[in-house]
Amino acid sequence: QVELVQSGGGLVQPGGSLRLSCAASGTDISMYTLGWERQAPEKQREVVARINDGGITNYADSVEGRCTTSRNNAENTLYLQMNNLNSEGAALYLCKAETCVGGVFDARGWGEGSQVTVSS
Repeated sequence: QVELVQSGGGLVQPGGSLRLSCAASGTDISMYTLGWERQAPEKQREVVARINDGGITNYADSVEGRCTTSRNNAENTLYLQMNNLNSEGAALYLCKAETCVGGVFDARGWGEGSQVTVSS
Protein backbone atom coordinates (compact mmCIF):
# COMPACT_ATOMS: atom_id res chain seq x y z
CA GLN A 1 0.00 0.00 0.00
CA VAL A 2 1.31 3.42 -0.99
CA GLU A 3 0.72 6.18 1.52
CA LEU A 4 -0.15 9.48 -0.15
CA VAL A 5 -0.66 12.83 1.57
CA GLN A 6 -2.40 15.64 -0.26
CA SER A 7 -2.25 19.38 0.11
CA GLY A 8 -3.26 22.50 -1.73
CA GLY A 9 -7.05 22.49 -1.97
CA GLY A 10 -9.26 25.37 -0.97
CA LEU A 11 -11.44 28.20 -2.20
CA VAL A 12 -10.72 29.85 -5.51
CA GLN A 13 -12.62 32.44 -7.51
CA PRO A 14 -13.98 31.59 -10.95
CA GLY A 15 -11.20 31.93 -13.46
CA GLY A 16 -8.58 31.39 -10.79
CA SER A 17 -5.86 28.79 -10.44
CA LEU A 18 -4.96 26.20 -7.87
CA ARG A 19 -2.23 23.61 -7.51
CA LEU A 20 -2.73 20.35 -5.68
CA SER A 21 0.15 18.30 -4.36
CA CYS A 22 0.32 14.64 -3.47
CA ALA A 23 3.38 13.39 -1.62
CA ALA A 24 4.26 9.76 -1.11
CA SER A 25 5.66 8.58 2.17
CA GLY A 26 7.83 5.53 2.62
CA THR A 27 7.57 4.32 -0.96
CA ASP A 28 9.48 5.19 -4.09
CA ILE A 29 6.70 6.04 -6.52
CA SER A 30 8.89 6.49 -9.58
CA MET A 31 7.68 3.24 -11.13
CA TYR A 32 3.99 3.87 -10.50
CA THR A 33 1.41 5.45 -12.71
CA LEU A 34 0.01 8.38 -10.77
CA GLY A 35 -3.33 10.01 -11.24
CA TRP A 36 -6.11 12.22 -10.05
CA GLU A 37 -9.79 11.54 -9.72
CA ARG A 38 -12.53 13.88 -8.66
CA GLN A 39 -15.91 13.46 -7.08
CA ALA A 40 -18.48 16.22 -7.30
CA PRO A 41 -21.89 16.08 -5.62
CA GLU A 42 -24.45 14.17 -7.66
CA LYS A 43 -21.92 13.42 -10.39
CA GLN A 44 -20.05 10.31 -11.35
CA ARG A 45 -16.51 9.96 -10.12
CA GLU A 46 -14.18 10.97 -12.88
CA VAL A 47 -10.57 10.19 -13.72
CA VAL A 48 -9.12 13.65 -14.34
CA ALA A 49 -5.54 12.90 -15.30
CA ARG A 50 -2.84 10.28 -15.30
CA ILE A 51 0.90 10.37 -15.69
CA ASN A 52 2.85 7.18 -16.20
CA ASP A 53 6.34 6.34 -15.03
CA GLY A 54 7.73 7.73 -18.27
CA GLY A 55 6.03 11.06 -17.79
CA ILE A 56 3.37 10.55 -20.44
CA THR A 57 0.12 12.21 -19.48
CA ASN A 58 -3.48 11.91 -20.46
CA TYR A 59 -6.49 13.93 -19.42
CA ALA A 60 -10.22 13.74 -19.33
CA ASP A 61 -11.84 15.75 -22.11
CA SER A 62 -13.54 17.85 -19.45
CA VAL A 63 -10.22 19.23 -18.17
CA GLU A 64 -8.09 19.21 -21.31
CA GLY A 65 -6.38 22.57 -21.60
CA ARG A 66 -7.26 23.57 -18.04
CA CYS A 67 -5.24 21.07 -16.04
CA THR A 68 -1.67 19.88 -16.09
CA THR A 69 -0.35 17.03 -14.05
CA SER A 70 3.33 16.53 -13.38
CA ARG A 71 5.55 14.48 -11.15
CA ASN A 72 8.83 15.02 -9.39
CA ASN A 73 10.23 11.60 -8.65
CA ALA A 74 13.16 13.04 -6.71
CA GLU A 75 10.65 14.60 -4.33
CA ASN A 76 8.26 11.64 -4.56
CA THR A 77 5.48 14.08 -5.36
CA LEU A 78 2.65 14.44 -7.85
CA TYR A 79 1.08 17.76 -8.82
CA LEU A 80 -2.10 18.94 -10.46
CA GLN A 81 -2.13 22.50 -11.75
CA MET A 82 -5.64 23.74 -12.47
CA ASN A 83 -6.24 26.98 -14.35
CA ASN A 84 -9.28 28.99 -15.35
CA LEU A 85 -11.41 27.12 -12.87
CA ASN A 86 -15.18 27.22 -13.13
CA SER A 87 -18.01 25.59 -11.23
CA GLU A 88 -17.34 22.27 -12.96
CA GLY A 89 -13.97 22.18 -11.28
CA ALA A 90 -15.47 22.19 -7.80
CA ALA A 91 -15.04 18.71 -6.38
CA LEU A 92 -13.12 16.51 -4.01
CA TYR A 93 -9.86 15.62 -5.73
CA LEU A 94 -8.07 12.40 -4.86
CA CYS A 95 -4.62 11.35 -5.97
CA LYS A 96 -3.71 7.74 -6.50
CA ALA A 97 -0.79 5.49 -7.28
CA GLU A 98 -1.41 2.61 -9.64
CA THR A 99 0.33 -0.26 -11.27
CA CYS A 100 -0.53 -0.97 -14.87
CA VAL A 101 -0.19 -4.47 -16.25
CA GLY A 102 -1.55 -5.34 -19.64
CA GLY A 103 -3.51 -2.12 -19.72
CA VAL A 104 -5.26 -2.89 -16.45
CA PHE A 105 -4.81 -0.34 -13.68
CA ASP A 106 -4.66 -1.49 -10.08
CA ALA A 107 -4.77 1.21 -7.42
CA ARG A 108 -2.14 0.70 -4.74
CA GLY A 109 -2.79 3.81 -2.69
CA TRP A 110 -5.01 6.87 -2.39
CA GLY A 111 -4.65 10.31 -0.97
CA GLU A 112 -7.16 11.51 1.57
CA GLY A 113 -8.69 14.06 -0.80
CA SER A 114 -8.46 17.80 -1.36
CA GLN A 115 -11.63 19.85 -1.54
CA VAL A 116 -11.72 22.47 -4.27
CA THR A 117 -14.43 25.10 -4.04
CA VAL A 118 -14.99 27.58 -6.85
CA SER A 119 -16.94 30.62 -5.76
CA SER A 120 -16.87 34.38 -5.92
